[in-house]
Amino acid sequence: MRLFRPLAAPIAALLLASPVAAASCGNTASGFNTWKAEFAQEAKRAGVGQRGLAALANTSYAKSTIAADRNQKSFKYSLDKFMKVRGTNTIIAQGRKRKAANANFYAALERSYGVPAGVLIAIHGMETGFGNFMGDSNVVSAIVTLTYDCRRSDFFRPHALGALKLVDRGSISPGTKGAKHGELGHTQFLPGNALKYGVDGNGDGRVDFYNQADALASTANYLRSKGWKPGQPYGPGTRNYTVLKEWNAATVYQQSLAIMGEQIDR
Repeated sequence: MRLFRPLAAPIAALLLASPVAAASCGNTASGFNTWKAEFAQEAKRAGVGQRGLAALANTSYAKSTIAADRNQKSFKYSLDKFMKVRGTNTIIAQGRKRKAANANFYAALERSYGVPAGVLIAIHGMETGFGNFMGDSNVVSAIVTLTYDCRRSDFFRPHALGALKLVDRGSISPGTKGAKHGELGHTQFLPGNALKYGVDGNGDGRVDFYNQADALASTANYLRSKGWKPGQPYGPGTRNYTVLKEWNAATVYQQSLAIMGEQIDR
């Protein structure tokens, strides 16, 4: 005996073709908890597990992250001022010493990924002062808040999902600290990129972005995956220079990396 009738074909087709709406964004803290409940369903459909969903449920609206996102002045500086503010002369001097002290490590990375030491050291110095300050903001709350915020929801959504999956994997915890925009580890990976490009650089069987070897190997892997050409120059006008834009879209940042990298590698 037939217990139900199938949907009429046109109606069934419409239902199957209808996209699942993404959770609605907001510009104040007032709708954050309601949005989180909606986003949890989206995260579950994307494959986030119970640990990630629990981390999402425990996030707080990150006011300091929103303030930082509205006030990124340094990228509007001239190149000279940007380099002075970022302390590039110090990064170059320390970078040369770090390269000399760990020559085999950087040579191994270049053999594996084709990215020279100067570029990786410049990124490491620029992002966290060689690991001296990797941020004091909750990574998951920061990236989830930016996904909720209407300004750049679509950009941050895959990184929020990435952060929750990193929690599932045990690569980060719900309490992991990072930068104001949710960047994490020695070279400040956005979580979605960490999930996709992270590699085990020290051979201990896990990817830990707060371990220098893992972070630098992952950075080299990211650049190579974005089109870095081994053995080629990386100054303005080159193919490799355009790859630096994949790391940070600000022109002064790319210029600084190219200048510092070349001077460290001299």
